[in-house]
Amino acid sequence: MTPEMVGFIGIAALLVLVFLRIWVGFAMALVGLMGYVYLEGWGRAASVVGTEPYSQIASITFTTVPLFVLMGTVISNSGLGKDLYDAASKWIGGIRGGLAMASVAACGAFAAVSGSSTATALSIGKVAYPEMKRYKYDTNLSVGSIAAGGTIGIMIPPSLGFIVYGLITQESIGKLFMAGLIPGILEVFFYLATIFLLCRFKPSMAPDVGDAVRPSLREKISSLKLTGPVVLIFTFVIGGIYFGVFTPTEAGALGAFASIVVVFLARRMKGNVFGAALIDTIEVTAMIVPMLVGAFIFMRFIAVSGLSHMLSEIMITYGLTPAHFIALIIVLYLILGCFFDANAAVLLTLPILYPAVQALGINPIWFGVIVLRLNEIGLITPPIGLNCFVISGALNIPAGTVFRGIIPFLIADIIHLALLIAFPEISLFLTRL
Repeated sequence: MTPEMVGFIGIAALLVLVFLRIWVGFAMALVGLMGYVYLEGWGRAASVVGTEPYSQIASITFTTVPLFVLMGTVISNSGLGKDLYDAASKWIGGIRGGLAMASVAACGAFAAVSGSSTATALSIGKVAYPEMKRYKYDTNLSVGSIAAGGTIGIMIPPSLGFIVYGLITQESIGKLFMAGLIPGILEVFFYLATIFLLCRFKPSMAPDVGDAVRPSLREKISSLKLTGPVVLIFTFVIGGIYFGVFTPTEAGALGAFASIVVVFLARRMKGNVFGAALIDTIEVTAMIVPMLVGAFIFMRFIAVSGLSHMLSEIMITYGLTPAHFIALIIVLYLILGCFFDANAAVLLTLPILYPAVQALGINPIWFGVIVLRLNEIGLITPPIGLNCFVISGALNIPAGTVFRGIIPFLIADIIHLALLIAFPEISLFLTRL
């Protein structure tokens, strides 16, 4: 049996294990180990398994994971998500559809310090949905704006998806953060425009709230008391990386420290807020570490099988252009996004696809943005969009209602994705300055 055939069998075995609900990290490590044993023998396989996990995890770059996670969990557990929504609703809630727009704006602000799609959707959804229900907003519009807005957490830096992508591909995490900034902000504006158009053509979806949500200028400015520092933390972290003042790892440490200080000064460090944030950080990190270890072992197996090299040669031989490859990638990630979160989808596919990306001369930073954008869309794509089921369970709303609500936002996503593909400079502009 040729090494390439062993590689194909390994991929098939991995997919079977994953769909049998075996943990992704364990499945990748098991398949990688068994495949390496078959091709290279127990001695070399034992050497890889013995050294690869430590060499990859015990690095200064990896510490960006727990540091940025801590920054997000401190903000999340402190209840500042409610403050972000309250501030957004005070500034734009008075216009028709304003409360739904405030949900998206709050999701964008929360994503800037969270990096997690699920955390963003849950934190804002639990606050925003009751408020929209109180003002008799259409349920489809309410849940659609929350589910779609939650996906912004993957794109706007600091993003765990970009960190995982950078660790696997050895690309600059700082450049990936910069590449995701403009697409993430554009995504927010696309969602806001979608809500505006929906309410313009069907005003009954968002009744005019009159003077009920039109606070004074003093109240608007006062609402920024706690949200202002959150924006400053984001500006400080991303600005420091952009101007080369500190590395992403140092930015994670400073961001985590700044978030703790802000929450403490805001007198939100009550009860077990900090302890809960630490536990959440440990849980998220403990989930990511085995996945990364499994991915690195699987990558070594794929490399020694020669499968990636063979796939690259096939693409070049049959004249596949970067455009053909991106079209295939779109289909693949939209399907995977329905079943896996962004980190799992990236870890499962990059060991196989990344050599082809290099062989075809595709910019790896831009490719990272497209991959994460596709995973965002997959999170709300019927029939198994994970974000939709999260919102359905958290707000006790039928999943079918959520799926109907996100359809207009999916259309906005497709237009946004087409724009990013047609004009790569949108993603690469900041990285090239």
